[in-house]
Amino acid sequence: MSNPFKPTAGRIPPVLVGRKNIIADFEYALEDGPGAPGRLMFLTGARGVGKTVMLDVLGDKAKNLGWTVINETAESGFTDRLMEQLRSIGKDTDVVSYDMPKTSVEAGGYKASLDLGKINFDNRQRQTLSLRRAFTKQLDMVEKQGKGLLVTLDEVQSSSLDEMRSLSVAMQHLIREHRNIAFLFAGLPNAVGEVLDDKVITFLQRAEREHLGAVDNGDVLKSFDEIFGTGKHASMDVLIELTKATHGYPFMIQLVGYWAWRCSDQNGHSDRVSIDDAEEGIDMAKTKLGDMVHAQALKGLPAQAINYLLAMSLDDDVSRTGDVARRMERSPQFANIYRMRLVDEDIIEPAGRGFVRFKLPYLRDYLREHAAFLQMRGNVEEL
Repeated sequence: MSNPFKPTAGRIPPVLVGRKNIIADFEYALEDGPGAPGRLMFLTGARGVGKTVMLDVLGDKAKNLGWTVINETAESGFTDRLMEQLRSIGKDTDVVSYDMPKTSVEAGGYKASLDLGKINFDNRQRQTLSLRRAFTKQLDMVEKQGKGLLVTLDEVQSSSLDEMRSLSVAMQHLIREHRNIAFLFAGLPNAVGEVLDDKVITFLQRAEREHLGAVDNGDVLKSFDEIFGTGKHASMDVLIELTKATHGYPFMIQLVGYWAWRCSDQNGHSDRVSIDDAEEGIDMAKTKLGDMVHAQALKGLPAQAINYLLAMSLDDDVSRTGDVARRMERSPQFANIYRMRLVDEDIIEPAGRGFVRFKLPYLRDYLREHAAFLQMRGNVEEL
């Protein structure tokens, strides 16, 4: 039997763990009709918690109800790509300027012809009009069949703010018109926060907020028992060991399961997973997590934020914020700026007054292993 675990970014896992309530709320919103709050939702959370997976799962739920689903990523030009997808479903012609008709007026026995010319729109107005027109055309088609239209937008970020404004305004008008539409968007907490802080996009601030965090260990254990039971025997001791190693982190669930299964195959255990297989698989999963998640999470951080994390990594458990500032050789007020940034990014979390802890599993180990390189990189960035 092939390995049932698929630790690939965005790939829907064989069993979706710990997200049943979000799925149920969204399905209810689709059935409930226009205006239901769950039809406008944003998903946030750290890298690897399954934001893209959730967009795909919710999209599949909409498709099962006969809805048209359009998926996009918030990279430059995404509004043009949205319109292209809408045109490919229902042909449309953009109209972004209007010729005003000539008219005549009569006063005191005299007639005069007036040419009112042309109304032109700036870039954002043009985008909004085009989007709204394209959405309206498609909604006119699907609503005749009693169906709706779902748009999902992944990796929302402030670099595409102008396009987010255009999409937000178009969506606001469509929802006010009680059209059968739903809009889901996802991104890292800090990135989504920057977008929602924009004064033009206040409409999206009323969206349902789903913060994807760790999954309950009981749900993880049940999932492992179910999946391994389809092809390999794993004792309860093995299942508990694997569960503890995930720390409830969704991507780590896939990594641990994948490598435990693979190591058992490599060790000649075609029908079972031994405790040695599990421990070997956990070690491999930790290494892959560092390459695929930790390195990417640190990549976009400023040097002082990385220094904050390096100072935390010297502790074996929680860190006192005062000690972190002292190790950075900075004032507590200065260090606090980066503490808040890291909390917003879901990389660390408060652990009581004056204390913080790592939120991404095994990040401390990764930082200790790569401390020299990260310090050197930070010094270069500050030059």
